[in-house]
Amino acid sequence: MLAAVDHVQLAAPPGSEDALRAYYGDALGMTEVAKPPVLAARGGCWFEAGAVRLHLGVENAFSPAKKAHPGLRVTDIDAYAARLTAHGAPVTWDDDLPGHRRFYSEDPVGNRLEFLEPVTA
Repeated sequence: MLAAVDHVQLAAPPGSEDALRAYYGDALGMTEVAKPPVLAARGGCWFEAGAVRLHLGVENAFSPAKKAHPGLRVTDIDAYAARLTAHGAPVTWDDDLPGHRRFYSEDPVGNRLEFLEPVTA
């Protein structure tokens, strides 16, 4: 039986960890989590915020995920979009999902992320 999604992993090119820390840590407000030593030797970094866990793994033949993406539910979506904009991250609003407000952003290596908040009546 499936119980939960433990984490979502995105790829990143070698040497991008500092840029990823600025985006996922500073802009998104996530906390970096120490990787086990055997995995830390491979590069990349892990982040979490509450039950949300994102792992960024180094891939030598890196190509950013432009279509596949995590969908991250947020509260006060306007303030969150403003936070990302203030950190220089792109914010592209999309009105195509009924019952939700949402926007897309890209991390510094080009991976797509979706941020959404249900609309309350």
